Amino acid sequence: MAVANLSSGQDPNFSQFFSSPLNINPALTGHINNDWRAIANFRDQWIGPASPYVTGTMSYDRKIFQNQTLFDDGDEGNYGGIGGMFMYDQAMAGIVKSTYGSLNLSYSIRLAAGETTHRLAAGFGAIYGHKSVDFSKLYFEDQFAGYGFEANMPTGEEALSNMKSYVSMSAGLLYNISTEKSNFDLGVAGFHLNQPKQTFLQDKNQTLATRKVIHANYETYLNEIVVLNTNAIYQWQDEATYYSLGGALGYILPSEKTTIVNAGLWYWSKNAFTPYIGLVYGNMQFGASYDFTISSLRDTKRKPNTWEVSIILRGDKTHGSNSKAKGGIPCPWK
Repeated sequence: MAVANLSSGQDPNFSQFFSSPLNINPALTGHINNDWRAIANFRDQWIGPASPYVTGTMSYDRKIFQNQTLFDDGDEGNYGGIGGMFMYDQAMAGIVKSTYGSLNLSYSIRLAAGETTHRLAAGFGAIYGHKSVDFSKLYFEDQFAGYGFEANMPTGEEALSNMKSYVSMSAGLLYNISTEKSNFDLGVAGFHLNQPKQTFLQDKNQTLATRKVIHANYETYLNEIVVLNTNAIYQWQDEATYYSLGGALGYILPSEKTTIVNAGLWYWSKNAFTPYIGLVYGNMQFGASYDFTISSLRDTKRKPNTWEVSIILRGDKTHGSNSKAKGGIPCPWK
């Protein structure tokens, strides 16, 4: 869910977290089955009672230094990754607006090879953030005129002001185990490690809490035309925690090996069930999901609706293994 709160300053998130890898772990930068990928995500949350949260991202990452270590067994050696992401987030129907930009670097090392390959990747990132509030759209107690609120009346909330931009740091590790027909990833990451100041009250004690992430995914061929993809994530930031887990089946069209239809379901803790459908056509991936709310919001008179879409474009793979070599299992988020 995209979360934006004036007091706690939590990061935006997606139900399709697997389609926004640079927002999960900087070590995932360049961790793809192709040479590069470009991703766009859009989320409109709780349409119905209002449209309070709107979040979108655009990202690009690629492998680098691939030519330096290629192995005779058809597997990739060590390589680097570089990427960046732009994110915007609007809360309270656009009253609170946030923009973020990040730059990530990673490096992946092959630890062992054979029938099973083991890799370890480390990633680091810098995040530029800016948040603003349109105070002209807010009403305060001293603007009450007896018959309603009058926006032209002065307010005593002089302490409120738009916060200064900040730069925060992120870091993460990723361990990968892959065979010819399966792939497993386990990662940990931390965002805002330097805990920059973030407050509209100019309070030096109010800082952006570190967001900590644990995530895992597993892919395997069930047969020649069906692929199982599963993943899970657990995040906590200040007092906010959540986990999400689920999976999808991908059906490879026998007549066209580059076309895959994906369908699956995820559970967002105490919040929603999220069915997902996706289509891979060549180097393009399209995904759509809808959150079936299970929290107390489901009891409101006007039911909230939350939609999310993702678009991924991948570059041709010109180095290392082919699509069925180790680590190259078809995966809608790689």
